[in-house]
Amino acid sequence: MILDSDDIERQESRYRGLFINSLSGFKSANLIGSCDKQNNTNLAIFSSVFHIGAHPPLLGLIVRPHSVSRHTLENIQETGYYTINHVNKSIYQQAHQTSARYDKTTSEFEATELTQQYLQQFPAPFVEQSRIQLGMKFREQHHLSINATELIIGEIVLINIKDDVVSENGYVDIEKAGSLSVSSLNSYHLTELLSHMRYARPGGKAETDQP
Repeated sequence: MILDSDDIERQESRYRGLFINSLSGFKSANLIGSCDKQNNTNLAIFSSVFHIGAHPPLLGLIVRPHSVSRHTLENIQETGYYTINHVNKSIYQQAHQTSARYDKTTSEFEATELTQQYLQQFPAPFVEQSRIQLGMKFREQHHLSINATELIIGEIVLINIKDDVVSENGYVDIEKAGSLSVSSLNSYHLTELLSHMRYARPGGKAETDQP
């Protein structure tokens, strides 16, 4: 199958959405927890979290166009804080249900029976059932004019992670933590470690390593 831009444009919109979303491969599955200043909590699944840098520790998040109410974006803008919670096998069905369009006053925590958790006076709610939880502080927002999406950049300011998934050299074994990946819009995947590789240098050869 070879498709050019005209072929893609002619695809039915729902077909195109699934098709194009599949092409980037496996993505992380995360629940974004937030609340407004009236303590109305919100929880939404995202597959668009990505690493930006380690010092300072920054993660990016792409939010769909703000042409309709986007509770996650609005809460982040209002309070400056949010949480990122890895989705695991025990909660992926509930996590997926958070993609439904609930109204502002309905908490997805309650609607999906996921447990909100507050840690060390951090102002946004975590998902208690998640095994890797990140507390984020809003740093920057950039409007992407090419498709009207919003890029949110946040700094990791709080981490709650099980001790046994962090190795002596700092490697986080997300597979041991049970974190899932997602492809396209609604397919969830378990992962299987293939290998750890040594740091690559010119003139060397690819070698496996221990984490």
